[in-house]
Amino acid sequence: MPAKKNTVALISLLTGATIWGLIWHPYRVLEGMAVSAALAATLTYFVALILGFPLFHRQLAGFRPSWMLALIGLVAGGCNLGYVLATVHGEVMRVLLLFYLAPLWTVLLARLLLNEKVSLPGTAVIALSLVGAVVMLWQPSLGMPLPKKGAEWLGLVAGFLFAFANVLIRKAHDLSIEVKSMAVFAGVVIVGVCVLPFEPSLVVLPPMAGWLLIGVIGVVLLATNLFVQYGLTQTPANQAIVIFLFELVVAALASWLLAGEAMTLKEWVGGAMIVAASLFSGQLAERESHPAC
Repeated sequence: MPAKKNTVALISLLTGATIWGLIWHPYRVLEGMAVSAALAATLTYFVALILGFPLFHRQLAGFRPSWMLALIGLVAGGCNLGYVLATVHGEVMRVLLLFYLAPLWTVLLARLLLNEKVSLPGTAVIALSLVGAVVMLWQPSLGMPLPKKGAEWLGLVAGFLFAFANVLIRKAHDLSIEVKSMAVFAGVVIVGVCVLPFEPSLVVLPPMAGWLLIGVIGVVLLATNLFVQYGLTQTPANQAIVIFLFELVVAALASWLLAGEAMTLKEWVGGAMIVAASLFSGQLAERESHPAC
């Protein structure tokens, strides 16, 4: 890859990782304006969806709706909405580390849906992810290593849906990136509208400052999607996963500075195991995509 392209791809992925490590904060600001996380996510992704139509009109012109595209949209929509809800209502780092159990789910789902055999290294990734989760979540008073809050369960489910969406996207190789991206935006809006009636409090429309923030977030979401998609097309999988983990560094600093959150030693040790599993998973994917002759 030419040096200039490599640099642009690296900056694109780092930008995406940085934004995803910070995106929880403006949603918490909206929550402070009495705008629920579910409503805020629905509105911001609706902005991204509307802006995407003129931007991707050529790519969208000839596509035909399909059950696979609908499934990708709903699964990825549930993932993104769950991510927002979890990071707004839970401790950011615990939620993100549970989200990064995605390599565990990816290995298992790839076996079920893509008929990819689980190799010995793949089994090691599963084991390392599970051990990390046990260490991080272990609560002697409960006797079981389970998430302790609803937000943490949401983070865990969002990570599973993230892995599920990635496997589905790999399976639907005939669909363009732009079409899949629009399906994701639409999926968040649809899932969000379905979730809103179950909100524990009344749905409150944003004030003027809130609408401005929603518009900014929507533009950022659309731009981030383009950054990440470009970076992924120009970067090897094993390098991309390392860059994406920069999100955890950004989130750790931001949650400490902006929300006063801190993790215990036990949580850091378990989190390090989960991060290591993500790194090994990326290297494994790269090795399997370029097998030795």
